[in-house]
Amino acid sequence: MKASAQIIGLPIISIADGAQIGTVKSLVINPDKGSIDFLTVEQDDVQLSLKAIPFKKVVGIGEFAVTVEQGHDVIDLSEIPIANQLVNKQIRIKNTKAITRKGQLLGEAREFFVDEESGDIVGIALQLEKGEAVLPASEVLTYGKDILIINDGANESLLDDPAQLLKAESIEPTSVMVEEDVSAQMEAMAESAENVEALQSLREKQVALLAGKRLTKDIYDADGRLLFKAGTLLGEEDVRKAQEAGPSVIVDVSMNVEA
Repeated sequence: MKASAQIIGLPIISIADGAQIGTVKSLVINPDKGSIDFLTVEQDDVQLSLKAIPFKKVVGIGEFAVTVEQGHDVIDLSEIPIANQLVNKQIRIKNTKAITRKGQLLGEAREFFVDEESGDIVGIALQLEKGEAVLPASEVLTYGKDILIINDGANESLLDDPAQLLKAESIEPTSVMVEEDVSAQMEAMAESAENVEALQSLREKQVALLAGKRLTKDIYDADGRLLFKAGTLLGEEDVRKAQEAGPSVIVDVSMNVEA
């Protein structure tokens, strides 16, 4: 488990080249999954677009560096619309207010903790009215741009020390069922018509970029089922199928096509 401050600023090392290819600039949060999906990369050369590394391409996050297999694991976000969309959402956790579903303020987020193996957010350090505490991520209902929506009884789950999160991870989490009408309201607040239009535009751009390109490896869905064989010439419907399979699948497709 790492605090976000322990990751941001770390050198990024390519194992294949034995060279530093940049430093970690920021962590891109996927609010739907409660995870870090990408690390944005700061490089010494002049950049015309934002670069990033999919978290699944990270080999390890150590005390002194983040390691990846090769320099090609760094991607241009303009080529991955779904990743670009996550960046543009500008979801942050630090300095956001933690508010219960019934509108009670619990505290303000000062730091958050990430499972360095999976990228999942496991806990959040809160500044309370009196003192500090750690909130398990299982208590978070919604990651917003400025506000965290949490369970009404979240104060009963507060921990004294981040190390206690490691013990909590070994316990099977209890599912929290959110009523359909509340879920719909949250979605309506998070996605305006403008955002939906922008997302559709990004998806169409992705289709235009990938249709007609040939895959260089087999592509599997999240359940391990084969979607496309290596050598497949992608059509528009194939790209849309990959989009529907989820962000990790479309990123995999985008990173494994002939130039």
